[in-house]
Amino acid sequence: MASKRVAVVGLGMAVAPHAQSLQSLGDRVEVVGCYSGSADRRMAFADRFHLPVTNDLDALFADDGIDALFLLTPPTTHLDLVRRAAQAGKHVLLEKPLEATLDRSRAVVEAMEDAGLTLAVMFQHRFRPVAQRLAGLLAEGRLGALLMASASIHWWRPDSYFAQPGRGMKARDGGGVLLTQGIHTLDLFVSLTGLPQEVMSYAVTSPLRRIDTEDIVSASARFPGGAIGAIEATTVAYPGFAETIVLAGEHGTARLASNHLHVALKDGTIIEDGSADAGGGGGADPMAFSHEPHQALITDFLDAIDEKRPAVTNGREALKVHALIDTMLRAAEAGRHLPVPQA
Repeated sequence: MASKRVAVVGLGMAVAPHAQSLQSLGDRVEVVGCYSGSADRRMAFADRFHLPVTNDLDALFADDGIDALFLLTPPTTHLDLVRRAAQAGKHVLLEKPLEATLDRSRAVVEAMEDAGLTLAVMFQHRFRPVAQRLAGLLAEGRLGALLMASASIHWWRPDSYFAQPGRGMKARDGGGVLLTQGIHTLDLFVSLTGLPQEVMSYAVTSPLRRIDTEDIVSASARFPGGAIGAIEATTVAYPGFAETIVLAGEHGTARLASNHLHVALKDGTIIEDGSADAGGGGGADPMAFSHEPHQALITDFLDAIDEKRPAVTNGREALKVHALIDTMLRAAEAGRHLPVPQA
């Protein structure tokens, strides 16, 4: 497989695991340039990762030799940048979320589809080994029909996290704990259970922060097969705990807590995988996790380009969690159950 020439746009907090992955994939990629409008960020990035930096964004789009762009900018910038990338004939790996709204997210996906280009979204939780082990057990039918499903995201973010200008504000982030923090766990949840058929939820902003997005959400869900479940997400749970997915089926129950999987089957089988001590980014340091799932997702993205197939976390897959989040927020505002669009 030929090496791909790639460029990175955006050198904020999310860039570190991308850069570490690109360094590890030196036999698959050549990093042509890494862009930020901030001279300080360019200098800090170059000093840490020893990758080429640039202040010329237009040149990256104009360079016909660049195969793919890694777009790591705030959500509200994604649609314009993806449209430019599609027009320039470049594949895109996009930092989550797709965009700030469901409509704009659909437009992102359609822009890449219309251009016949590969799009992957950084939902790296799907590539955690324990998550893939659980997905395999479900595919084999080991748990039987799903009866109950829950996702609990009890995280903590300190005042310093929200001190960055625009953090937690709709104008910059597009959303709060669901779209910005909990979306990774919710994407994994949906990939394991399928989309709920309908949800009812509460969504509020705590008095801890001066933000205009939600930081506490509680929801109930009903699935097409008859299973019911619950979703909780917050960043006010000091000091932060491992996000947890519990799936109860006819034959047993699986509990996935960040990087640790425990499965108990009625035939007496016990399956343990992963480590309960592995970091997940649920506490004060949101980047306290391994870059290896990022690297696995990027590898799939490169393989998808070569094999001319959709990436595992392609745009249509990414739209599912956006449909769920959008419905949860609308249900909280409406004060009633709402159907989830089956993206």
